[in-house]
Amino acid sequence: MSILECKNLYKEYKKGIGVLNGMNFQIESGKIVGLLGPNGCGKSTLIKIIAGVLQATAGEVLVDGHEIGDESKALVSYLPERTYFNSYMQVSELVEYFSQFYKDFNADKAYNLLSDLGINPNAKLKSLSKGTKEKVQLILVMSRDAKLYLLDEPIAGVDPAAREYILSTIVGNYNPDSTIIITTHLISDVEQVLDEYVFLGFGGRILQQGAVDEAREQSGMSLDSMFKEVFRCSQNF
Repeated sequence: MSILECKNLYKEYKKGIGVLNGMNFQIESGKIVGLLGPNGCGKSTLIKIIAGVLQATAGEVLVDGHEIGDESKALVSYLPERTYFNSYMQVSELVEYFSQFYKDFNADKAYNLLSDLGINPNAKLKSLSKGTKEKVQLILVMSRDAKLYLLDEPIAGVDPAAREYILSTIVGNYNPDSTIIITTHLISDVEQVLDEYVFLGFGGRILQQGAVDEAREQSGMSLDSMFKEVFRCSQNF
């Protein structure tokens, strides 16, 4: 069953200037999917529409068969590109906030992950490094029992060691029946954990979509090399 369907999806920030132009695709349940493309191609815009943060100009988005609204939002756990928490809150206060706000949040799981990283629950967010703040936010998002996880650039701006931890946390802490969509332009760093991919070009055009292992076998290239080739060819039209 499709966990996500986008039908004739358009988004304009200025009249006549489309970020997403008639996008059509669907994603099945139980997959880790890379929404891959260069900066400025509409990845974050698409994720925000699915999460219900932005409204599409036209078209339809269905999450597990539900139109965007209260029912769809209850199924989605969203990690935005930027940290949005109050910097004066303690980590434990954030855990409590998530516990009260989300019925599917597992506080014990969050505290266990914080302990694994040696993050003090009593520390204020402002005292933590940028990378640690991002880890806290990821832990909170992944401690929900959601059907669809939307992770917007989860490894951007952190060092390689932190990227490895973030990816292992993503893979090791979700229900296999759920689906994870990861947006990034750092394709070589994430392709090891992906089941499927969607190549997104400028103007929100789907350039290519498929199973990662099958695509690598057929092309004889890494996913990163494939994207560079597909994107280069798309620029010639």
